[in-house]
Amino acid sequence: MNTFDVFPFEALPELLLPWYERNRRDLPWRKTKEPYRVWISEIMLQQTRVEAVLGYYDRFLAALPDIAALASAEDDALMKLWEGLGYYSRARNLKKAARQIMSAHGGTFPGEYDAIRALPGIGDYTAGAIASICFNMPTPAIDGNVLRVCARLANSDADILLPATKKALEAPLKAAYGKGRCGDITQALMELGATVCIPNGAPLCESCPLSSLCRAKAAGTAEKLPIRIKKTKRKEEYLTAFLFTAPDGRIALTKREEKGLLAGLYALPSLSGTLSEAAAAKAAEELGAKPERLVSALQYDHVFTHITWHVTCYRFEVAPPGENAPFLFAKPGEYALPTAFMKGLRLI
Repeated sequence: MNTFDVFPFEALPELLLPWYERNRRDLPWRKTKEPYRVWISEIMLQQTRVEAVLGYYDRFLAALPDIAALASAEDDALMKLWEGLGYYSRARNLKKAARQIMSAHGGTFPGEYDAIRALPGIGDYTAGAIASICFNMPTPAIDGNVLRVCARLANSDADILLPATKKALEAPLKAAYGKGRCGDITQALMELGATVCIPNGAPLCESCPLSSLCRAKAAGTAEKLPIRIKKTKRKEEYLTAFLFTAPDGRIALTKREEKGLLAGLYALPSLSGTLSEAAAAKAAEELGAKPERLVSALQYDHVFTHITWHVTCYRFEVAPPGENAPFLFAKPGEYALPTAFMKGLRLI
């Protein structure tokens, strides 16, 4: 049952904001309201842990300190900065959005919600976060953390994976923003969900500043909420990857097609299916790699959001590549590789 519309969200700031001031983590993107920096952090934090983002954030901003630098960045350099973060379409959309800001907004990050929302790669959540944090707009930023917190507060058994549930929360939650400090409210709700009203295991109700308002705590249902209807099983695919190593230590790379999974990224040469050693050696010749010796082989899995790859990776020493080699030969680390292939490179 959706009970968001009868919960007193307007009472949250009085309890939540003092707690946030005392307990918030010291994160670099919380030290600024500059839209470019907040935007970069929000895109990086999508489907990625805070701990993993910290090093990337500083390195990215050192290389691309403003919108103009991002808009003019070379694609390979941008992918290298993003290497290891995954979901590479996020980086491509960052550059598209930066170019749109340069052409349509004179290089200044737009200060209106609709204009922010219209940028490539920015959805309702990210637009709400930027508008509230940077421009003090009463625009809730509703992600999984906030949905979980609010579902427990309101004792709602609505499925939080349904878009309709998120939509039903928008107007009621906006009442929490009525007295200003919009950015702090957005970040306080995120912080509460990340550190107290946690997703795995029992919520830390005794440490929660909102426990006196929490209807799930009162009803004894907090550990059962929120409700998520199980997702469909991930699709499984089998892949044979090749680590072709030249005598000078360079490795063969190929660029993936511009559409589909890992579109447009450099990768190890690969074929669909699982090949035996003999079949892999034959395939290497057919690919034009001139294999001289099979060095090693391994198998590993890589999990995407909707697909699991079962990868068999063969390392071959190959003859020195000529000018017409069918691959780009480069030093390891010279070009960004998706984690799905870096994993094989590291393990082998």
